[in-house]
Amino acid sequence: MAEYLRQYLTPEWLAYVVAALVHAFLLVNLLAVSALVFIWLERKVSGRIQDRLGPTRIGGKFGWLQTLADAIKLVTKEDLMPADADRMLFLLAPYAGFVASYLGFLALPFADGWVAVRLNVAVFFIAAVLGLEVFGVILAGYGSGSKWSLFGAMREAAQVVSYEVPLGMCIVIPVLIAGTMDLVTIGQMQEGWFTQWFVLHDPFTFIAFWVYFTCATASVNRAPFDLAEAESELVAGFHTEYSGFRWSVFFLSEYGSMFAVSGLAAILFFGGWNGPLPVTHWLGLADSTNPFLHYLGNFLGMLNFVAKCIFGVTFMMWVRWTLPRLRIDQVMTTCLKYCTPISAAMFLGAILWTYFIPGGLIVPNNDGVVREGQMIVGSYPPADEAAQSDADAPPASVARAGVEGN
Repeated sequence: MAEYLRQYLTPEWLAYVVAALVHAFLLVNLLAVSALVFIWLERKVSGRIQDRLGPTRIGGKFGWLQTLADAIKLVTKEDLMPADADRMLFLLAPYAGFVASYLGFLALPFADGWVAVRLNVAVFFIAAVLGLEVFGVILAGYGSGSKWSLFGAMREAAQVVSYEVPLGMCIVIPVLIAGTMDLVTIGQMQEGWFTQWFVLHDPFTFIAFWVYFTCATASVNRAPFDLAEAESELVAGFHTEYSGFRWSVFFLSEYGSMFAVSGLAAILFFGGWNGPLPVTHWLGLADSTNPFLHYLGNFLGMLNFVAKCIFGVTFMMWVRWTLPRLRIDQVMTTCLKYCTPISAAMFLGAILWTYFIPGGLIVPNNDGVVREGQMIVGSYPPADEAAQSDADAPPASVARAGVEGN
């Protein structure tokens, strides 16, 4: 967008400022609207699982305006602060968590090239900034001046620090297969049929996804790992003393992080914006020479990506209302005794598999065209490319002479 606006705006920096403001506006509204939908969806999912009614009155038959009514109530509610609270930390804590969740969306592509900031280390960036959300929880627990809030914050700190180790190892496995940390490139490499998706590349990556999902659920403080709240033990945990708008910001951050980790899983394991079938290629919507068709293909890809994210968030809700909450010792045991060893073994297995069978076992059945970065069964590089490279390479004596001359 900035490159396009440079043609019409002067000075040049103004085009980049306008583009940044547009991207920031779109991402903030994405978090706000998705949180409204997810809160309504969670009530419906919990109602179905527990055989009871969810929202039914406000907004028609399905109660789809219930969350908006709750938002109006929270905005108009009195903002209270304990007498013993640290005023500055208490006020900043919700926004510190929200900023960490929001930053993850800056490098998250929604389609081929549709990303606010394309980074060649996007995977590392998203994993790093989402881990910063714990600082908002710690500040809230310490700044509230309440022992219940402090207990919840310390639990969250121990939980997040522990689960980030196996989470990072699971993230590295698709990066190892792709050979890059650029999420746009990783998504492009899974273009075509669903057999191109990294989750089907090898059995180690398939198992790593489930470990990733477990660790991601713990990292966003969702049940059965929501020990930072644990209303049966800590009243409400780290946000016990919060009310009104600041209380809602914590949950806005939580649902935003759920969307972000689901989007990261969709790109790393499930093809990103690419569907199970290459429909855009069949319809000719992947033609980069036609701007309108290319835009329409990206729009369909964005809808596909968002659908995968919604499915991931819904699956987290399903797990929350199905499994009981774990004790804090069980949470740590799950990480140290199970998730960490399994993720380490899957990482080692993926290394060996990628070395000996770099293309996986399933032959891709695309449109017959091999694209850059596409997984190929057999040796890597392919035999014909290797033969051509050997033919173009200089003799060994010439190569040695060049090295010795330098």
